[in-house]
Amino acid sequence: MNSRVALLLSSFFLSASIGPLDASDTSAAADSMARKLQHIEQNAAAAKPDTTPTELTEPEVNAYLADGRVKLPTGVQSVRFEAQPDLISSTARVDFDQIKAGQHSSNPLLSVFSGVHNVDVRARARAMGHKGYVEVQSVALDGVEIPHFVLQLFLDKYLKPKYPAIGMNSEFALPDKIDAAKVGQHKLTVTQK
Repeated sequence: MNSRVALLLSSFFLSASIGPLDASDTSAAADSMARKLQHIEQNAAAAKPDTTPTELTEPEVNAYLADGRVKLPTGVQSVRFEAQPDLISSTARVDFDQIKAGQHSSNPLLSVFSGVHNVDVRARARAMGHKGYVEVQSVALDGVEIPHFVLQLFLDKYLKPKYPAIGMNSEFALPDKIDAAKVGQHKLTVTQK
């Protein structure tokens, strides 16, 4: 399974807290997501991909992540997504000490990024013309919104050395001949061509 596609789609799509699924529902939803990702990958191998949209639902994305089928960055745990038209939200449990891996800063503004916190992210997301665009609108730690300039300091100091393309506003090429991805109410619709 192409983990690039899974991570891209997972980061692009956020699913709602529509209540916990039981184990069999979770497994079935994760398996459904795996089949859809496999279809996207196989469709990309065709000289002329089928342009019929592939729809990924919130329960599928969350179950796929909860089932451990995507390797999350060190320190990031229990990710959940929620989708509304053109808007994605995610909640994760993050151990900032693991992310920083022994790096320290004398900047007191960065001291908030230590220990384990619940992190909520809201972002606008769209994709067209084989490119994806994500614009982070807000980030909160344990319910307290962090100013954008402080987030940028954290990104520059701790994340950009490992993930140079990460930012508050990101543009990236879509893999597997994905031409467009539309975030809708509790779903992501992907079109290849």
